Amino acid sequence: MHGTPRPSATPAQALSAMDHLIAAHLIGQQELARRLGLNVTDLTCFAFVLEAGDELLTAGDLAARAHVTTGAVTGILNRLERAGYVTRRPDPADRRRVRVAAVPAAVTRVEAVYAGHYQRLTALFCDYSPEQLAVITDWFTRATALAHEYLEKLNRNDPAEEC
Repeated sequence: MHGTPRPSATPAQALSAMDHLIAAHLIGQQELARRLGLNVTDLTCFAFVLEAGDELLTAGDLAARAHVTTGAVTGILNRLERAGYVTRRPDPADRRRVRVAAVPAAVTRVEAVYAGHYQRLTALFCDYSPEQLAVITDWFTRATALAHEYLEKLNRNDPAEEC
């Protein structure tokens, strides 16, 4: 597969397209979270639990990934546990810590809500050549790192540091 030829674009056009994508996904995440009986932050944290798979996260791991305090993550885990999305398990290596595991029935519910969208995204990615997908993946990876760096700068709230 060679991929479909694309028209040229400027950085400003790419930035505008990205802004529209982010807005659409934020609105979509809010709707999906609502349908699942969660808020967006809780759904995001559940996604981190799913991504970790068998390497169960600690509450501290989850707080770091979500850029929230350990106190805030306790509230998030309480809500996720009450809603039947996660369970807490003692850490076998350190009894002071707990690990967070996804409840299989909740995984099935979330996958069902996302399945159609992910199928359409996969079909869209299939319209690109392997070389183009490499560029797209590189861009997503690097843009995510920039976003995390920006968020860390914002969280430091240092007036001398340019955001």
